[in-house]
Amino acid sequence: MGFFSKDIKTLDDLFVHTLRDIYYAEKQIEKTLPTMAEKATNPELKAGFEKHLMETKGHIERLEEVFEMHGVKAKAVNCPAIDGILKEADEITGDIADKRVLDAALIASAQAVEHYEMTRYGTLVAWANELGRSDCAAVLTKNLKEEQATDKKLTKLAEGDVNLQAAE
Repeated sequence: MGFFSKDIKTLDDLFVHTLRDIYYAEKQIEKTLPTMAEKATNPELKAGFEKHLMETKGHIERLEEVFEMHGVKAKAVNCPAIDGILKEADEITGDIADKRVLDAALIASAQAVEHYEMTRYGTLVAWANELGRSDCAAVLTKNLKEEQATDKKLTKLAEGDVNLQAAE
């Protein structure tokens, strides 16, 4: 039995726990994005991180809306997964002197974050629908779609010129 599983007995409990997990993750990402934007040298990447910071603030607001709609307190639970992803990103990007390689590493790190978020939001949407909470699912779907769009933009940027420049 896991550390948190004693409090999780129903799908609704699991939904709320996972909602609190992604809430924590979004708040950690909000703290990290300014540093990533500062490290980026590619102008499109820097602008993308700055835009995603604004979107992340919106994700947090939407999560707070879902907590309210669901009748539970908006609070975070520690998320070791996002902590690990962000720690690894900081460690990798802190050791790269070549700015072109740094930009490629920043994109890879950002995509690891995006993929984590997409898994969480996808799961939450499915569970909200299963619980008869299509209202919550609709709000969470907005976050999911923005995360997917950001991932696609990062891929386009990486495949467009960032990875090519890093390989030179």
